[in-house]
Formats: sequence, structure tokens, C-alpha cells
Amino acid sequence: MEVFISNRSLSLPFVAALLVLAVAGCSRPPELIGIDNPAVPAASVRDVSRKRIFITTTREATEVVGAFYSANRAPELGLASVEVTVPPIHTPGRLERAKRLPPDPRTEFTIVDPVIYKSDDAFISEINRELATRPAGQRKLLLFIHGYNNTTSDALLRLAQFVEDTGFKGVPVLFTWASAARAPRYVYDLNSALVARVKIKEMADILVRTRAESADLFAHSMGAFLMMEGLVDAEQAGYLGRRKTINHFILAAPDIDIDLFRTQIGLLPQAVREKMYILISRDDSALRLSRRIAGGVPRVGAADAQELERLGPTVIDLSEIDNSSSGSHSKFAGSPEVVRLIGAGLNTAGRRFGESATPGLDRILDGVPIRIVGN
Repeated sequence: MEVFISNRSLSLPFVAALLVLAVAGCSRPPELIGIDNPAVPAASVRDVSRKRIFITTTREATEVVGAFYSANRAPELGLASVEVTVPPIHTPGRLERAKRLPPDPRTEFTIVDPVIYKSDDAFISEINRELATRPAGQRKLLLFIHGYNNTTSDALLRLAQFVEDTGFKGVPVLFTWASAARAPRYVYDLNSALVARVKIKEMADILVRTRAESADLFAHSMGAFLMMEGLVDAEQAGYLGRRKTINHFILAAPDIDIDLFRTQIGLLPQAVREKMYILISRDDSALRLSRRIAGGVPRVGAADAQELERLGPTVIDLSEIDNSSSGSHSKFAGSPEVVRLIGAGLNTAGRRFGESATPGLDRILDGVPIRIVGN
């Protein structure tokens, strides 16, 4: 990877941060989709946990081994599914990812059995088949929108780990947009998110036709920007929350300009704001860099908790959490305490995050520096 920096006015710390991110991007682990281990096939390992994940995407398909989808933007919405296996040695908060191919399903996550659906009806039918394996009360969807600098493999692995660690019982659906998955291409990613915005309604139209009882929406980083834009569009079109029950709107480390967010959330009804949860952390290093790129405008994921709470959502402040295996920007999945807290909220019908009546909440928060600021 080559990095060209021509602006002499950039500060040394900013240049150093870009170089660190560039080096990290050059050494990212291999793509895994559809790569099984011939010596130890994933299907042969009995005690792995299996997660079937459905995919909606604005990426173009690719024949590159392990990639499945590329960083190029597709004109049509793609529909697919995979099976992700979680190794029996998995530790909550960690993502045991292969550093070389093929992955070993006994000790590492795998992504196998990719399927591409040629029609909306086929995709909906398979989701309904999966929902039917759950008892009543658990037939819900979890829609996850990944953030900046992610490949499809990155997003699938993170979603599978999150589902495993939270104990979510419904059916996970990934919306993967055309991130370049290269740290220096922040602007490309931002524009890809804007391109994907027009497909949010098409995706929603498909998912509301399933037999899901309800849905939870979860977005990370730049994906939160895309979610908020989609919610605003849905509200202005008159169908937000009117076609299927949405239990929670969760924004983890949202990479959104704070002034833009005030405008976005101001366009949403109170009923939506009351179901919205924002995970923030003042030590988020990725959002610190994003703020520099944005000319110093604060990002929502590192903003003041009280200021955000006054806008309507519940704020979960993770600033004092220091045990995230995934760094300061992905505490939602990298900290065992945080994923347990989110799981308690996702899996308890009729309860809000932070309510004292939520079963097990006192045990989760005992001695853990998580601050919940709610309305």
C-alpha cells in the first residue's frame, strides 16, 4: 500500500495516525467466505456454534477467493446467506480469526456455505424457514450495519461474534455497503454509505415481508450515519415504525457530525428517540482521527453524554471500560461486560436498557464502570 501526503500543513500526530492506520490496513487478515478446511471441515466439528446470517448488500460480487463481495458499488441490491461457525474455545469479547488459510474450525471462526438468492421471494422464504426454527417470542430479526474500513468477512465475523456473546435468539441480517476496507479511503467509504442510502427502503420492503414478529436495528461507526439517514427517509415517507415493530435502535460509536445528528434526530418522532441507545466512549481513537478529518467537528460517539441525552435517546457511556480486545472503537463487541449488557437489553421483551427490573442487570453492572444516562 502506498500513502501519499502532500499537505504540508498536516500536523505530525495526524500524519503519524494516518501511517499507523495505513500499516494496519496492509496487514489485515485473509478473507474467509466459502473457504472450508479440507483436513477438518467445519461440518465435522460437533461442538461448534453455528450462526446462519442473511446478507443484503450494495457491493458487487467478486470471484476473488474468500471475498464473495468486493469494494465496488453495485447498481442492484444483492441477497445472500452464509453459515458462520464459532469455535468451542471461543471467549466472550474476542474474535478468534484465522491469520492464514484455511481456518481451523476447532480454534477459529469460519464462514462457509455461501448462497446467493436470485429473487426477493427466495430470500424471504429462507428467512422464514430460519424464523420457524425459533419459538414464538424469539422470531425476530437483528439488522446489523457495519462501519468504515470493513470487508464483508470483517462484518460477518463481527456480527457472528456479537450474536454469540449477547445470546441473541433471533435471526441476524447483515447490511454490508461498499466500504473500500482501506484506512486511507475514508471519503470513498462515506460516499459509499450515501450511495447505499437509496437501497435502505428496498431492503426494508423485503424484510417487512418476512414472518418476523419484530426487529432490532444495530449500527456501528459510519454505519450509524447510514442508519440515521435511512430512519429520516423512512419518517419523511410516512412508514417508519408503521409496518413492523422495532424494539431498539442502537448506535455504537457513531461516526456522525454532532451538528448533523441534531438535525437527524430532530426529524424523528419521540417514539423512535425513546427506543434509541447510543454507545459512546471519550477515548475512542478512531473517532478522534475522524474528528480531525472533519475539521474538528465532534463525533457523536465521543460526545458529552448529558448533551446527547437531552436530544432524547438513552446514552451508555463506556469511557471507563478498558478491557476491550477490539480496541476503543469496538467496545460494543470487545468487552465481555458490554456484550452482556447489550444482550440483557436485546433479549428481555418489554424492558429498556438500564431499567432496574431487567433480569441480571445488577449483576452485570456490579463493579463495572458503565454509566447509563436515560430519559
